[in-house]
Amino acid sequence: MMAAQRGELGGWRSRTTFVLALSAAAVGLGNIWRFAYLAGENGGGLFVLTYLGCLFFIAIPIMIAEVIIGSHGRGSPVVAIRWVADRSLLRRGWMLLGLLACAAGLLVLAYYIVVAGWALAYAWYMKSGLFAAASAAVVAEQFGALLDDVLLMVYWQSLFLVVAVTISALGVRRGLGSLAWLSVPAMLALVAALLKFGFDNGDTVAAREFLFATRPIDFTWHSVLLALGQALFTLGVGMGVGISYGAYAPRRLPVGRSVMAVAVFDTGMSLLLGVAIFPLVFANNMEPSAGPGLLFISLPYAFGNTMLGELFGGLFFLLVVLAALGSVVAIMEPIVGLLMQRLRIRRLTAALSLGVSLWIVGLLVALSFGPGEFYPALANGNLFRALDRVTADLLLPLVALFTAVLVGWRMRPEILRRELYRELDLFFSLWRRLLRYIAPPVILLFIVASAWLLR
Repeated sequence: MMAAQRGELGGWRSRTTFVLALSAAAVGLGNIWRFAYLAGENGGGLFVLTYLGCLFFIAIPIMIAEVIIGSHGRGSPVVAIRWVADRSLLRRGWMLLGLLACAAGLLVLAYYIVVAGWALAYAWYMKSGLFAAASAAVVAEQFGALLDDVLLMVYWQSLFLVVAVTISALGVRRGLGSLAWLSVPAMLALVAALLKFGFDNGDTVAAREFLFATRPIDFTWHSVLLALGQALFTLGVGMGVGISYGAYAPRRLPVGRSVMAVAVFDTGMSLLLGVAIFPLVFANNMEPSAGPGLLFISLPYAFGNTMLGELFGGLFFLLVVLAALGSVVAIMEPIVGLLMQRLRIRRLTAALSLGVSLWIVGLLVALSFGPGEFYPALANGNLFRALDRVTADLLLPLVALFTAVLVGWRMRPEILRRELYRELDLFFSLWRRLLRYIAPPVILLFIVASAWLLR
């Protein structure tokens, strides 16, 4: 049988492995450095409620749709969508949706592996005691020195990439499945340890007020856009992960309940991480922030100036690396599957080819943190930020929009019901209505509003 045929990429034997693998993919950097800060800065409890609404009424229905495409098509996003289009008597031009999802994932990986390299470096820095009793200025200078040293950045992101490519090359069961079974329990244990450390050494009252107190004055229409974007990004919607992992899922999978379990786990991890790290930030009189400022300046300073902070700081960055690894391997998988099925090459060759490509684009992103005499528009981290904006505000929502249209409006209902046969009729009816009438207009509004705000 040719490698381009359906079902030839491999699969998992149990529903638990599917749920764990999709959970490992969902818990990424966005949970650690973005969700809790967005909640605190945008109305606290109001933002959390809005996020949950966007998650359950928009993001989850689209992720279920992605898993259905994969479960029915049993292949990479392009092959699975082609099979779905053929079974529903649609034009094969829908295959372009699979290519767009893979392209979006490739651009996300371009900057994701750079941040993962930073996290790996900081795990070593914390272990070596570099930030012990260091001032905030010294910690900030250290991060600036890392960004200025391209060779050092490339070294750390290369180490991370070697691990990710190795896991991908090992295959669906020995690689992706084993990572899921190891990383999810490890992340839970690390979060539990960090929670106790934060409660013992942090300002829990200030953190609780920041994260959960209801502040209507801070909640705006922009907050709604941020909540929707976070809900889509946190589940990995739009990068083909749901399609690929759906293709590997066992038959007779309760798709709806499995995806909802992943969403609940992902949200719980986001909230627990916020409760674990922000008490330390407030206890050390640091301003709450998001992104690299939180991860590589505020938190290293907080850990470095707390008793046993070097130990728990190292554990924290180990958690960051594990979260990034699960996401990176998951985002790589649709592209690896595409290369295997379209070029008819072995998994090892596909994983290595993608790894080399990612190393090159990661090098370009690392170089962009320099002053850039010849490319000032992309220098000083502008390429990094541009990739983040283009993917989060345009490409991922576009893929989500077309996925909702394909599954909600174009696929034959009997195919959908067959894939969701283990769910109640009420669940199926509600899911299909959300996918048809709620998700497309809301996502289209999000794309237009994001473009307007970026003008």
